[in-house]
Formats: sequence, structure tokens, C-alpha cells
Amino acid sequence: MNQNFMSAKETAKFLNMSVPWVYREAARAGLAPYRFGSGRNAKLQFKVTDVQAWVNQQRLLGG
Repeated sequence: MNQNFMSAKETAKFLNMSVPWVYREAARAGLAPYRFGSGRNAKLQFKVTDVQAWVNQQRLLGG
């Protein structure tokens, strides 16, 4: 894993979600990917700090 970015697979593992969820739903959930390359060979990557901040935003308070 690059220190700055995680692949979609690494992100899915970190979030305990499926890889298809990362591709389909992450952007809709507010977790913006970075696209490296173009066409069919493009790779989605997620900035580690963005993923960590997104996780912190999902915290439920109270309870």
C-alpha cells in the first residue's frame, strides 16, 4: 500500500466492505476516489487521509 493512496481492494478491506460496494457506492456515500489512467486501464485509488476522515464522520454519537 502506498502511504498516500489505497487501491479499491485495500479500501474495501479497511472499511470491511466488498470491492463492488467501493466501486458502486463509495462516491455516493461521500468518499471520493481519485482516478489514475484512462479507459479500461484506469485505477481508482482513495487517499488514506480521506478514508480515515470519512470513517470518523460515520461515527454515531450518543447511545
